Amino acid sequence: MGKIKETSTHFSNKEALENDCHEVYASNIIGGQWSIAICCYLIAGKHRFGELKKRLPNITERMLTLQLRKLEENKIVKRTVYAQVPPKVEYELTEIGLELGPIIKELGKWGEKHKVVCDSTTT
Repeated sequence: MGKIKETSTHFSNKEALENDCHEVYASNIIGGQWSIAICCYLIAGKHRFGELKKRLPNITERMLTLQLRKLEENKIVKRTVYAQVPPKVEYELTEIGLELGPIIKELGKWGEKHKVVCDSTTT
């Protein structure tokens, strides 16, 4: 996931849109294929990396690492490292991350309705 050059037009447009539209800002934080799925599992409580990987079998370890880092940078996920052998790391939602729970639930309801509409128009 490369950085956009700050002097590019794309960067300026993206920044302006994020500043003017809070929904776009939020979408950029939790958007993507895996972020919401990761948050769905973390709503239930703390998980270790391996547990998340088992629940999301189609995600690569690299992508899971990148998504967790992005969520951590955006203060959605908290990473706790325990000083023990073998090393233990747990991920959990922060206070603001937990606020996503009802939003994700509503998004799921909308997705279910949308899928029914789309499936009925294609058959």
